[in-house]
Amino acid sequence: MKYQFIAEYASVHSVKLMCKVLKVSRSGYYSFAKGVVSKRELANRKLLEEIRTVHTSSRETYGSPRVFYELRDKGIPCGRHRVARLMARAGIIARMRRRFRITTRRSVRARYAPDQLKRSFVAQHPHQVWMSDITYIWTVEGWLYLAVVMDLFSRLVVGWASGARIDAELVCRAVNSALVRHRPVNNVVLHSDRGSQYTSDVLRKLLATNRQTPLVASHGASCYDNAVMESFFATVKAELADRFANRGEATTELFAYIEAFYNRVSCCPMRLCA
Repeated sequence: MKYQFIAEYASVHSVKLMCKVLKVSRSGYYSFAKGVVSKRELANRKLLEEIRTVHTSSRETYGSPRVFYELRDKGIPCGRHRVARLMARAGIIARMRRRFRITTRRSVRARYAPDQLKRSFVAQHPHQVWMSDITYIWTVEGWLYLAVVMDLFSRLVVGWASGARIDAELVCRAVNSALVRHRPVNNVVLHSDRGSQYTSDVLRKLLATNRQTPLVASHGASCYDNAVMESFFATVKAELADRFANRGEATTELFAYIEAFYNRVSCCPMRLCA
């Protein structure tokens, strides 16, 4: 802090000179020296309390930009750079994600469905397009794989499943979860990448035999064709804990994150649309 620096070197250099160099007022310094806290400092302390509240409620995952937007939405006056400065000074940081690991792999003999989206990630109403993909969570026990189905319109997670094996059955459980929970009556496009799990006969049979909700497969050719899911998984990796003791602990944390935080808090602006 500038005033603290001036106090430490007051016996060596002129207070007037140091205030001029550091661009602070002498009256402010003398108030500091007398133990009087300035209005600005009081305001910063109050704002820091709000910052800590938002950061904690985000599971310590929000960086300064997201904290700033959350404070602004709450009607708390602040500036983006001021929030960043206070967070840096207090050592408040967002969690970082782990290394990348390939999950879905293509089969050379797979039959691909036409790409229905063509990177146009827009839906006109809920349950018109479901996006899906698989990611991984590291535990001491080994990898836990996560298959997610997301509604493109609301960006809510409508179904998900986790397990120790990355196979078509994992995807089928996630899709069934979405069907049981939401029971859409109109045709739904199920968009994914061309991983072997999504082009498998097991999933193709599920899509063909489900009579209540006709599901139409759509396969993108690259990760950019499934960018919505890539973005969601990047957020999951950044916001979940770095290490779990076992798959059970990771599954419990995933449930808390997806159902209690993401669907109800992080995805709040759109959640009533689905």
